[in-house]
Amino acid sequence: MSLFAHLTELRQRLTRAVIALGLGAVVGYAVFPYLLDLIMAPYCEVADAVRPDGSCTLIALTPLEPLSVRLKTSFVIGLFLGGPVIFYQLWRFITPGLTRRERRFALPFVVSSQVMFAVGITFAYLVIPFGLRTLLGFGGPGIEPFLSASEYLSFFLTLSIAFGLVFEVPLIMIFLALVGVVNASGLRKARPYAILISVVASAFITPTTDAVTLFFMAGPLILFYELSILVAWLVERSRRRRAA
Repeated sequence: MSLFAHLTELRQRLTRAVIALGLGAVVGYAVFPYLLDLIMAPYCEVADAVRPDGSCTLIALTPLEPLSVRLKTSFVIGLFLGGPVIFYQLWRFITPGLTRRERRFALPFVVSSQVMFAVGITFAYLVIPFGLRTLLGFGGPGIEPFLSASEYLSFFLTLSIAFGLVFEVPLIMIFLALVGVVNASGLRKARPYAILISVVASAFITPTTDAVTLFFMAGPLILFYELSILVAWLVERSRRRRAA
């Protein structure tokens, strides 16, 4: 394909992905009132310990804040609901550069991407109370936290997306191993650098400054890297057996 043909296809794939994202966001906007209690649950869990009255009500500082919070949440819900279409369009864009055997990974790639994104968000949901408890406890009993809806939702959504994307890393590494871009030997040699990059990246990704949240972010990254080495080794062994 010519460069112009590639750009035309990229535009078509992006258009379909944006439409899927938009439709998912519309659904997210409609179901936001029903999901609000679920989103606030981590904060309510922490508020019982850090606030004297135990209330977990969020406050709005501006007239437009409730709308902006709903729109931001709708976008993230749309990203999740439109995930299968978005991942499929990504796969279809890179398919022309793959062999017939590698194209068979399309369905597993799309399904696994959505599953891992959901697992990452679930993991973030379990980690958020630890980060909140640490951050809100820095001021001691003399400072009673009153979080605005925008501040809390931004914190919640940022961590959710960050963990969702981090849990996509093993799929990328496994895919690169399957197509022969990386190998087990090279991954083992790069292990020290990968660990350092994982820790530094986690420090930038997580909006908190506590070591607990940093560990929960860097830990899966390092674990996924080790898993990628194992998968690359299994793929290479399978290829050697077929060649023999």
